[in-house]
Amino acid sequence: MKFDKIHNKGQAQLFKNQYLEYLTKTHPLVIWGMYVPVISFLIYYSGAHIGLNTWQIVISFFGGMFFWTLFEYIMHRFAFHFITHNERTRKIVYVMHGNHHEYPRDKERLFMPPVPSIILASIIFTAMFFIAKTWNGSQYVYSFFPGFMLGYLMYGTMHYAIHAWNPPYKWMKPLWRNHHLHHYKNEEQGFGVSTTMWDRVFGTMFDLSKEKEDKEKVKDLMFK
Repeated sequence: MKFDKIHNKGQAQLFKNQYLEYLTKTHPLVIWGMYVPVISFLIYYSGAHIGLNTWQIVISFFGGMFFWTLFEYIMHRFAFHFITHNERTRKIVYVMHGNHHEYPRDKERLFMPPVPSIILASIIFTAMFFIAKTWNGSQYVYSFFPGFMLGYLMYGTMHYAIHAWNPPYKWMKPLWRNHHLHHYKNEEQGFGVSTTMWDRVFGTMFDLSKEKEDKEKVKDLMFK
């Protein structure tokens, strides 16, 4: 995704239809409000109806959170930055993620909006269930999936925070810089948002010791 200019103001128009355009925007609290009840119910269901014990729920839940970090990296690197010469596919990639690179400070599109989010979450849950069923482990999906979804919520919140604020703790600064460099220097590196772990594993991490930081420019990139 190469753009003549990265716009730090405004937002892309994705659809001519105003109602479709409205459905492409959301606020983080809306998504949290959608999924926290689902996460809570599935954890309860895991114990009360599926019969998993506390340790089974805890281990599969945190396993889901860990799996999210890898899923996030793979999707960001290979789906959201998919290179194609097909015009229709390019438009799809732009709607999914390209508009965020052209308008990185559009805070209404830092989370996937509700309708496509629900559809994708349903597909992922179904896929997890049937994959696990082939290994006689479908019962664990009811606690694994909530962990996966909490990972997504934390990712989205972290993404919003990276674009909106300075890092609250010094140890989080590499995460902030890695993502800013992904946007403003080289989009073929720095795919991790909630963690830099997979960038380090797969060799796509920026060498931050060699990257000079313009503090005034970073300050200017924050939401105001």
